[in-house]
Amino acid sequence: MFCPGISLDAGGRIFVTGGNDAPKTSVYDSNANTWIAAPNMKIARSYQSLANLSNGNIFHHRWVLEWRPRQQKRRSVERTPMLTADAQGIFRSDNHGWLFGWKSASVFQAGPSKAMNWYTATGTGAQKPAGLRGNDPDSMNGNAIMYDVVNGKILTVGGAPNYQVNDATGNAHVVTISSPGTTVRVVAIGSMANRRGFHNSVVLPDGKVLVTGGEVRPVPFSDAGAVLTPELFNPATSSFSTVNPEAVPRTYHSWSLLLPDATVISGGGGLCGSCSTNHPNAQIFSPAYLFNADGSKAARPVIKSVSATSVAVGTTMTVTTNSAVAS
Repeated sequence: MFCPGISLDAGGRIFVTGGNDAPKTSVYDSNANTWIAAPNMKIARSYQSLANLSNGNIFHHRWVLEWRPRQQKRRSVERTPMLTADAQGIFRSDNHGWLFGWKSASVFQAGPSKAMNWYTATGTGAQKPAGLRGNDPDSMNGNAIMYDVVNGKILTVGGAPNYQVNDATGNAHVVTISSPGTTVRVVAIGSMANRRGFHNSVVLPDGKVLVTGGEVRPVPFSDAGAVLTPELFNPATSSFSTVNPEAVPRTYHSWSLLLPDATVISGGGGLCGSCSTNHPNAQIFSPAYLFNADGSKAARPVIKSVSATSVAVGTTMTVTTNSAVAS
């Protein structure tokens, strides 16, 4: 499972494909604490991206493929329009796609190529251009994250024109998608305080985005030029602010996740045998919303009731707390 594609399927199971150019598929069921072997992919792959579709299927990028978990079948669609002009050629030009499952079993590809695309995974599948990401170049090893699902808003940050021979940029854009197949709206929002590649982004409960780690010139298995200071994107002002730095570099193969207590865990990096850039550890970031102005811990709202224990796509549920919740 080295450099595989990872996603959560519609049932909340962890879906893992490939890695080290393997064709294997494995599914982890947390309720049963069991790994399940699923059918092999048609094409072995690694460094791929996955996106959950609105119909419960899973779309793969890198030699683009769609997986139908209910029927346990796969089919391919065209991937050429999403390639970057990487100096290392096809080995790198289709890595780490920025994919977002959207309406009507569609997928929006926001990068890392400067050309964005729509994919449909119904019938025999199709591809349609969505326009350029403003003046942003190919941005390999940057990332994108949807911070406003209702309004289709995606933040794209950083990356470099080539996988490992260029300095990264600090570029940031807000991409807004609407109906599948249409040209999207792109707004350049200035730059982060730091140039970054191999970084990670997490949407916080208050709607802001925390960007952690990375390095100014992406080089696999290196901490040279590591960026230790995270940045916080505020959608209300379309601006970035810096927060307290991490103590350990988080570059190639690092990760970050939002935890149930509204803190963020940032960890990993390396995985290169016995080299000095392996970081088998993690740190916890506590956002400002967890504290009062004097530094003491803020009171947390308590959920008193919910209107339903499960909801279908497109429906709503009501959550009642013991106090007002700002966001």
